Amino acid sequence: MRWVELVAITLPGLAAVAALLFTWVQVGQTSRELRISEQGQITTRFNAAVTNLGSQTLDVWLGGIYALQRIMQDSARDHPTIVSVLAAFAQEHAGSSKQSVKEPTDDVAGLHTPKADVTAAITALAKRRPDRDNGTVIDLGTTDLRGLALTDNAAITLPGAVFLEADLRFADFTGADLRQADFQRANLERALLEKANLRGALLTSAQLRRAALARADLRGADLTCGGFGTDSSGRVTRYVHCAVLEEASMDGADFRDAKMIGANLLRASLNGADFRGADLTDADLRDASLNKADFRGAKLTGVKLHGADRAGTRGLAAGG
Repeated sequence: MRWVELVAITLPGLAAVAALLFTWVQVGQTSRELRISEQGQITTRFNAAVTNLGSQTLDVWLGGIYALQRIMQDSARDHPTIVSVLAAFAQEHAGSSKQSVKEPTDDVAGLHTPKADVTAAITALAKRRPDRDNGTVIDLGTTDLRGLALTDNAAITLPGAVFLEADLRFADFTGADLRQADFQRANLERALLEKANLRGALLTSAQLRRAALARADLRGADLTCGGFGTDSSGRVTRYVHCAVLEEASMDGADFRDAKMIGANLLRASLNGADFRGADLTDADLRDASLNKADFRGAKLTGVKLHGADRAGTRGLAAGG
């Protein structure tokens, strides 16, 4: 009879275990069905949003952009695709910089601004989570983005973005995260880049005349020339397509280890700037304001300093 008693005691426990297993299977099945349902809803939302981008009216475009932004926040899986879609939309609708750069720079900011749909798309990109990009590159090259300013106070987060040959005159990138961004041959005349993070950025042949770069971080940035001329022996005799920072405001900027060969810094304001370890070979610093700037360890071969204010500088000879 003892086995009967053992069975009587064990059966309720087995029944409870079976009930738990059944419940677990049901919960798992329900979770899978919910995920499938959610993915289907996101796909439907995505298709509707992309359809809106194909419209011809501004309000429908904006609706599509905002819908994609919400999906990007909700779905890490769809995030990279939406980044590519928004970047392509902005690039197509912005217009070509190959035409805009032919127009002279106006004396008053705000005369040229991107269209509302372009600004909305770039704002959505700037507010995304870069850790979800999965290697996707935001390509805004050869675009007319004069006067670009985001629609709210959200931080601009565009590390690694491509602005190759873009027209960014008067654009506002104050405090932006632009690490490793590609600004080669871009026109950033009078752009606002104060406190911007431009570490490792490519600024080869970029135009930054009268730009505001106070306290910007340009450590390791590349501001070299786009080419050079040589004599019959192969010795470099001239630089061509060099970065232009003439009359730029760069007080307190950090240029440590930056490459600035042949850069035009004529009449620039560089008070308190940090050039330690930077390569300033043949750079033009004539009539620049260099009060308390630090040049220790910088390469200064051929640098032009005539008329520069060198009061309190470190690592720079007093004469010459």
